[in-house]
Amino acid sequence: MQQTNPMAFKEWGVITRALASGIQSIIIRKGGIHEGRDGFRVAHPEFWLFPTYLHESPDQLVPEAAALLDQTLAERPTDGLHHLPGYAEVCDVYEVTELPKLLQLAGQHLWSADTLDQRFHYRQPGVFVLVTRIYRQPRPPAIPDSPHFAGCRSWVELPEELPTAELVPVLSDAQFAEQRQAVARVLGTASV
Repeated sequence: MQQTNPMAFKEWGVITRALASGIQSIIIRKGGIHEGRDGFRVAHPEFWLFPTYLHESPDQLVPEAAALLDQTLAERPTDGLHHLPGYAEVCDVYEVTELPKLLQLAGQHLWSADTLDQRFHYRQPGVFVLVTRIYRQPRPPAIPDSPHFAGCRSWVELPEELPTAELVPVLSDAQFAEQRQAVARVLGTASV
């Protein structure tokens, strides 16, 4: 693990909460509109989770996620700071080009089947599935808001390198191995 890291990955607040609490270990990504012609790529194998709240909608999530979304929105920071709830280490990357396989991951994430279908078919069929080991700090770091963070993009560079020294895994080694194997049973060997 890197000793410090300035890179963060933007994702819905409810998804970052699910990751930071061990509810899910995968990130499903199509890419933001500013990703460029080549689309999304895993540019950084480790990163801070950067919650966003702009497009969150209960109809895009499974019904079981409603309470978590309500809690996330109720606790949305209003102090001009971005609170980074966790740190991710990418363990496996899958490029999924078959929607039925993606839909078989139900129960391992909070997205609704309709949302997966829409994201899968946006522009060109396919999405990336990142299996991530998530860590937390006793006191999550917070950084001031900046126009630099705006826009529909996956990656943002933080104004400073944040230390990772006090990070602890959200899931035990056995729990994470079980979640990782569950994804591999559906998707096979990681593509990257």
